[in-house]
Amino acid sequence: MTAYTLPELHRPPAAEPATVYTVASGDLRPAANVTCWPTQEKLESDLAAALTDLGWKVRRGHAVDQVKGHGFIDSQRAGIEVFKHIPEDAPLIVVEAVWQYSHHVLAGLRDHQGPILVVANWSGEFPGLVGLLNLAGSLTKAGRDYAVLWSADFTDEWARESLRTWLETGTLTHDTSHVRPLPPLPEANPETELGVALARQLREEKAIIGVFDEGCMGMYNAIIDDEFLNPLGIYKERLSQSALVAEMRKVSDEEAQEVRAWLDRAGMTFHTGTDEATELTDAQLLSQFKMYIAAVRIADDFGLDAVGIQYQQGLKDTVPASDLAEGLLNNVQRPPVRSRDGARELYAGAPLPHFNEVDEGVAVDSLVTNRIWTAMGLDPATTLHDIRWGEEYDGRFVWVFEISGSVPASHNGGYDKSYSMRQPPMFFPLGGGTLSGVSKPGEIVWSRVFLMDGRLHVDLGRATSVELPEEETRRRLDATNHQWPIMHAVLHGVTRDQFMARHRANHLNVAYAPDAATADKALRAKAALFAELGVEVHLCGDVAVQPRR
Repeated sequence: MTAYTLPELHRPPAAEPATVYTVASGDLRPAANVTCWPTQEKLESDLAAALTDLGWKVRRGHAVDQVKGHGFIDSQRAGIEVFKHIPEDAPLIVVEAVWQYSHHVLAGLRDHQGPILVVANWSGEFPGLVGLLNLAGSLTKAGRDYAVLWSADFTDEWARESLRTWLETGTLTHDTSHVRPLPPLPEANPETELGVALARQLREEKAIIGVFDEGCMGMYNAIIDDEFLNPLGIYKERLSQSALVAEMRKVSDEEAQEVRAWLDRAGMTFHTGTDEATELTDAQLLSQFKMYIAAVRIADDFGLDAVGIQYQQGLKDTVPASDLAEGLLNNVQRPPVRSRDGARELYAGAPLPHFNEVDEGVAVDSLVTNRIWTAMGLDPATTLHDIRWGEEYDGRFVWVFEISGSVPASHNGGYDKSYSMRQPPMFFPLGGGTLSGVSKPGEIVWSRVFLMDGRLHVDLGRATSVELPEEETRRRLDATNHQWPIMHAVLHGVTRDQFMARHRANHLNVAYAPDAATADKALRAKAALFAELGVEVHLCGDVAVQPRR
């Protein structure tokens, strides 16, 4: 009889009494982790002080790496190793002052048996709130119970009492009374009929979304499996970013220069210099215009209805940023792209919806929005934004929605109100320009498609993009990332804390309507379309799905 050497199973340590354990998920990019580490240290110190005042000891689940210069979990393997040494039933807090890659800690959090709390500092300096929301969306998709909490420094009474509640009970409940299920829609209504007809067309005729490499920056929540997409009539064309680079090499300098000349005539401003390491250069822009042309040609090759480019991580060490190409793709008016033989203009007079960071929830949403807005004769330009931060201004809470690179020019009021700046070197070592601006005032519909309880859901709401004084806009840009496009948004009937408690992603999708009545109609059609497809629809805040008298 053969005797085998059986593996010795690892036994995690026992939890210490009245002790809470902490971990910090970070970026994969060393420069980002080093730059953001002092802000993370400050948040961990503030949180530890609050926990100590409440009578608890704090034990950090992993040491600061003095060689690397930070204390973040910076890979999935590192996260798996860290969780081997954390008592599996201990109360655990994931502390986030920065953008983080959720898959670094997902393996450990899936199996952790104790209560989990995800906290962030209420600050725009680094995207900690964005990181919290992404991890929350990922845990929701994974079916793992968790709680979330946010505070400027954890000295305020609300945050302290919330911490106390979680420590004593292992749970934390926020007010989400702004969310309600979609009521029956009036059947004999033009918007309902439109939504139903478009849903049936989509399911019957089908659509293809092109995915240039899945899984951007650890966003587990942004991957929607085919089993959920295909019943909607949506299928994936899985593409490689290496194919995009190869196609870029086939685009001539002359073709790329024609894109630049078109944008110059349209009045777009490029803030350029000569230092490749720190400034936006003409060479970087030329590469980005080649990517734009290449993406449209590949989309035409495969008959794509929408496209998403991952960029991070693979392309960041290969070519300048994808953002400028992405913003151009999402706009109706854009530099023409012709087939390789010059015989056809591709996707003429229409945007090719691009879902940044290959967020497939945004892909579904943008595809649906494009068809509804087009059918209603509205500008179908869509974009996603990060939920970055926000503050009160003149008696209203005004959100900073700020995506890390591009919006369609029409959202800024045109190319003459748009500009391009070099992407921050710590995230984008090869540079490349943004398509930035301040989003114009107007009525918008916001939305998010996400996975929860093993099925697709969508949150729908209304908001107003508002105009703030120039000095306040500058203050908010300087408090976040001044290179990136910003929207000043006031949500209708949703408070700051309600939104943070409910939202299941770091992104939300927005589209403009010319006035409030039209925005309500477009939202009604969108709700009808999703409901007809079998997606569970939730209305958030002050939303009118019944026609107003």
